[in-house]
Amino acid sequence: MAGKTGKSFEERLKQLEQLGEKIRKTDVPLDEALKAFEEGIKLARSLEKELARIESRIEILMNNPEAPAEEKPELGLFDEELS
Repeated sequence: MAGKTGKSFEERLKQLEQLGEKIRKTDVPLDEALKAFEEGIKLARSLEKELARIESRIEILMNNPEAPAEEKPELGLFDEELS
């Protein structure tokens, strides 16, 4: 399942892990660490939203396995653009 960036969930999760590793390094300049942190927050939020959508879909399937995929509308009003 790909997000707005075209990257899969797993690719974005790996990118988030790499950003976390980068921030933990002691030789990273503060500005660069801050940019990595901001990017990580955006990624984490997008991953949380995707997990929530998946969880909702699983709940629907558990309660009504015949439900079509489009049964629960996705609002996406506050989705953020990722670079």
